[in-house]
Amino acid sequence: MTIDLPSLSPCDALVAVMVAVSASDSTVRTSELVAIQRMVDHAPVFASYDDDRIRAVSQTVMTLFDDEDGVDALIGLIRDALPEKLYETAYALACDVGAADGRLYEGEIVMLAEIREQLNINRLHAAAIELSARVRHMTF
Repeated sequence: MTIDLPSLSPCDALVAVMVAVSASDSTVRTSELVAIQRMVDHAPVFASYDDDRIRAVSQTVMTLFDDEDGVDALIGLIRDALPEKLYETAYALACDVGAADGRLYEGEIVMLAEIREQLNINRLHAAAIELSARVRHMTF
């Protein structure tokens, strides 16, 4: 299958990372959607982002997930769109989405590992990011 790949802005790429983690276990949970919207509404990196683009970016991610090599293509799009200084930001946002419902599912764990590897996130930095996401989403 040939997919006409769009180009993404850096903010689109950050949204794509979050949507990819949410969709990676085949179930997009309400808590994850709320987390994505909250981050887009409040994170400084999204200050000038048109959040009407979330739907189009989400559709691109879902279309790519339907393709055999879609995850690789998606990671390539993300890597091409993001400046290296936002790689850890992307991983932090991805971890927050994964942690939003209180647990990580197998598909999310695999997707986070892929993102971590492909964005070359230092393992110590990744552990700190993962811990901070876990403690932010802790419940009683």
